[in-house]
Amino acid sequence: MAANLLQKSDLPAEGIKRVIVKNITPSVACGNFPAKCAVNTPVAFRATIFADGQAVLRAKVQHRMTGKKKWRELPLTLTGNDQWEAWWFPETMGIVEFRIQAWISGLETWKHRFDLLQRAGLNTTVEQLEGIAVLRNIPEEDPEHLYTEDIHSFLEDRFTGIKPEDIPSELFNRLVKINPAGKTTISKIYRIDVQRQKTQFSTWYEIFPRSSAQQAGKHGTFKDVMLQFPKLSDAGFDVVYFPPIHPIGKKNRKGKNNSLVSTVGDPGSPWAIGNEEGGHKMINRELGNFNDFKRLLEAAGKYNLEIALDLAFQCAPDHPYVKKHPQWFKWRPDGNVMYAENPPKKYEDIIPFDFECDDWQSLWLELLSIVCFWIGKGIRIFRVDNPHTKPLRFWKWLIAEVRKKYPEVIFLAEAFTRPYIMEHLAMIGFSQSYTYFTWRNTKWELEAYLEELTKSNKQFYFIPNFWPNTPDILTEQLVNGSESAHIIRFLLAATLSSNYGIYGPVFERGINHQIRGKEEYADSEKYEIKYWQPEGESRIWQIIKKTNRLRKRFKALQVTNNIEFLGSGNDRIIAYLKIDRLADEHLIIIINLDPDQPQNGMIYLDNEATRMFYGADFKVTDELNQEEYFWNGYTNYVALDPGRKPAHIFSISRQEAMNSENKMP
Repeated sequence: MAANLLQKSDLPAEGIKRVIVKNITPSVACGNFPAKCAVNTPVAFRATIFADGQAVLRAKVQHRMTGKKKWRELPLTLTGNDQWEAWWFPETMGIVEFRIQAWISGLETWKHRFDLLQRAGLNTTVEQLEGIAVLRNIPEEDPEHLYTEDIHSFLEDRFTGIKPEDIPSELFNRLVKINPAGKTTISKIYRIDVQRQKTQFSTWYEIFPRSSAQQAGKHGTFKDVMLQFPKLSDAGFDVVYFPPIHPIGKKNRKGKNNSLVSTVGDPGSPWAIGNEEGGHKMINRELGNFNDFKRLLEAAGKYNLEIALDLAFQCAPDHPYVKKHPQWFKWRPDGNVMYAENPPKKYEDIIPFDFECDDWQSLWLELLSIVCFWIGKGIRIFRVDNPHTKPLRFWKWLIAEVRKKYPEVIFLAEAFTRPYIMEHLAMIGFSQSYTYFTWRNTKWELEAYLEELTKSNKQFYFIPNFWPNTPDILTEQLVNGSESAHIIRFLLAATLSSNYGIYGPVFERGINHQIRGKEEYADSEKYEIKYWQPEGESRIWQIIKKTNRLRKRFKALQVTNNIEFLGSGNDRIIAYLKIDRLADEHLIIIINLDPDQPQNGMIYLDNEATRMFYGADFKVTDELNQEEYFWNGYTNYVALDPGRKPAHIFSISRQEAMNSENKMP
């Protein structure tokens, strides 16, 4: 027979390992890329673990920082249906390795069988003798022989057998932690990229520094920007994002509304970087100098704000790189350099780098030096412009090189492109990602998109940042819905996602003048300097302040993946739970999606909410409107007027006895 031709060495080495370990999370692309988490944010290690027969299993997760030799361990707990988990709180930034170990616990398997026989009233004499054999076998399976003397001492003079209750509980609990050498299933090594907490929870405000002047007709400066820090900090923002602050190209400079012809005084687009004064390592002198920039960062820190810089790897035609390194660009047969385009859009004031040039290594190193230059100036957050138009392997290399030395650096990918490219950018290292939220308006669209982001494997690597608007994007929803639409879109962004941003001050002022036929702002700040005359707080700004304070107060709003959607009897009303179990916080958020009309309907507390509060009524406090109500049973009626009360943000407090006359709004 063919089997006779086989040798023992032909048999699989894993043959004696009976336990199967699969479906390990967090993992990305079968472990080919690291998952993401933040410092001091709980991480759940999970796996499906089983074996043949009725054996009792044990499992643990081992983790260590990359480069360290010693593993730290956490026991995995069976949660049901062969699912095991352990919770971990990372304390240090960097790449962490982890693996799962699982084995059959001989001692617990023996105890389990003994208990079954005993409860059935059957003879256990053989099992009592078997217990002695199991205990004597443990030192042979324990590679470190930690408890050999303990076992010998316990078994002394015990020849007729033992029962589980004979073994001291302290000894039993120590012995069951031993995994048998050679019989333990050990998974491959997976990785987790532990980043700082702001990766998971941040509140962004985009501003054009050149439009921050206190007088009309003036060019704003860093000193002018500093005057806005108290207002932005008071409103709850913690990241202030600047478009490029470098010298702006003069050749092919764009005029107002992206006109091909500029006039005297037109400042040009900040994304057309570089002129004879310098390029990516220089500041536009109209904003200030490096001493002013240093003072800007110091002032921001006093208000708990961080400055995020735009990282745009492209040049104006008169950027110094074009003369010094012409090999880094593509040249047309007519001798002119190739400018950027995204048909039908053309950017004659911008030329892209040629990442396929023969001198690509020097180009990569120079671009890395730009990032390191600004890190040296104190920047730790970069919003990366159009990363999907540069090689993906370039970004993987650059981000890895930066974070080796500066693990606290955050990269936000501004990539409104095809899904697989957006996802891959997140996989290879981008800390946060712009999303399709901007174009998800209906209840069905929002729920489906959040389910995709938070319940699929994307939850382990794609960290979303929701923006209702950008300088490039003014959606029909904001154009047609005016003030109420701005409030609704803001509330969705700020409560669905733990990271969000707005481009202001156009957003809080409700400015929504659109270029006809395009989702873009008319008279855009991208091409002209604005003077924003001081005015009182708008209703939009008041709700922004209230909501941001709630985001800082409730940890349930500081995580994105903790969302559970609730049923509602009206497609124009969306409702969802945000839960933080460690803080024992439970929020019910209900938003009217209609900016024009009051909407009402029933909200159904199903799924987890039903299990939490089954059979009991409870008090809810509307934290947004400072009102209290009683929630009675499974369902409650709500009515929301977009002009008066567009949403509820209910915090829940359980109360066993409620007056049946108390009603919801």
